[in-house]
Amino acid sequence: MVASRSVRLAAWHFRRSFASSLGLGLVAVIVLLALAGPWIVPYPDDVAGKVNLADKLLPPSKAHWFGTDEVGNDILTRVIVGARLSLLVGIGITLAAAAIGVPLGILAGTAGGKVREAIMRVTDLFLSVPGLVLAIALVAALGPGIVNAMIALVLVWWPGYVRLAESKALSIRGEPFIEAARVAGAPGLRILWRHVLPNSLSPIIVKMSMDIGQAILAVASLGFIGLGAKPPTPEWGAMISIARGYLPDWWWYAICPGAFIYASVLGFNLLGDGLRDILDPRSHRG
Repeated sequence: MVASRSVRLAAWHFRRSFASSLGLGLVAVIVLLALAGPWIVPYPDDVAGKVNLADKLLPPSKAHWFGTDEVGNDILTRVIVGARLSLLVGIGITLAAAAIGVPLGILAGTAGGKVREAIMRVTDLFLSVPGLVLAIALVAALGPGIVNAMIALVLVWWPGYVRLAESKALSIRGEPFIEAARVAGAPGLRILWRHVLPNSLSPIIVKMSMDIGQAILAVASLGFIGLGAKPPTPEWGAMISIARGYLPDWWWYAICPGAFIYASVLGFNLLGDGLRDILDPRSHRG
């Protein structure tokens, strides 16, 4: 009954908010392309970087909706297939960062003392360096590649979850239901798992939704400077990096993957705003 009411509330909110509906629609399209991409693309052989110089740098047409690249590959095909990689990487980075940061933040917020001091000082150390700069340094040390880019971004992303979870844990650790659990003799881990974590999830879910889009953008940024996925892997940032050498004459080469990056980041940000208004009504500004 409660779950059904929550679903109806979410549906009502998204129907009345154009921005939230737009975000949900954009995310749904990106997810659909990621799931079905390899089976719906018009030129599947172009995913592996097939060379067809007779068709290189063709403008958008009925045969090639987004035109072709410098080796004759269909850009639409590579952009659609690249959606799967970008989405998986964005979700993977966000989940891994949350899996590290949320438990540490909740532990810091509830334990206090030297435990909190140690966790938060390490967190502050990571937060003191601009995220993308630190990611570039880490990838440069680990070596270029999509896996190393993911590892570097996870190491950059987790401190934000520590800060968020710690502040939420601090705000609820003195609540009557927490004190009641302690008086009843509940172990510390049970209190964390059954009481503190569930009551801290709302802002964490909202942050995760927004961070997926930011992670997609960060991976594309690393790919753009040559530290992410390598050709012929269809990755949006790497495609734009190659395409910049063909601007402005062959503009479609850069604009098409760039538009997908923009749509992904915008969609997840708007979806996060909608989720925030649903999960935390006090933050609703309308």
